[in-house]
Amino acid sequence: MLIYLDTCCFNRPFDDQNQTRTRFETEAKLELQERVRQKKVGLVWSYVLDFENKHNPFPERAASILLWRNLAEVRVGETGLVLDKGRSLMLLGIKPFDALHVACAIVAGSDFFVTTDDALLRKLRGHPDIAALPPGDALANVEHWYED
Repeated sequence: MLIYLDTCCFNRPFDDQNQTRTRFETEAKLELQERVRQKKVGLVWSYVLDFENKHNPFPERAASILLWRNLAEVRVGETGLVLDKGRSLMLLGIKPFDALHVACAIVAGSDFFVTTDDALLRKLRGHPDIAALPPGDALANVEHWYED
């Protein structure tokens, strides 16, 4: 199983943890990363993550996020296929960087695109090429919570 965590997902632990939702998404994201460490789930990394992380205004956060690059099972670079898929996603009203993240996830064959961006999740609902989920739902799928 392969997952793609977008930049906002990687940054979730650095957000204000006073809201229940933020704490829940942080915990779920950290659990997903633990499954990556345990090699129960494969992580997809992309050139878009590299670019956005390089421009992170907080060097300590960027360094922490960059460590995950080395644990990625799949790395996706810029290709014509990625750019074409990104353009088609932009036709759905998805912002350019978000479209490229999703395109990378699709091209890599990710099972789940994980994000905390509600607007992006709405736009991707029912997309035939990728299941876009918030961290808690992704964790539920990875751990098969609802299959009993």
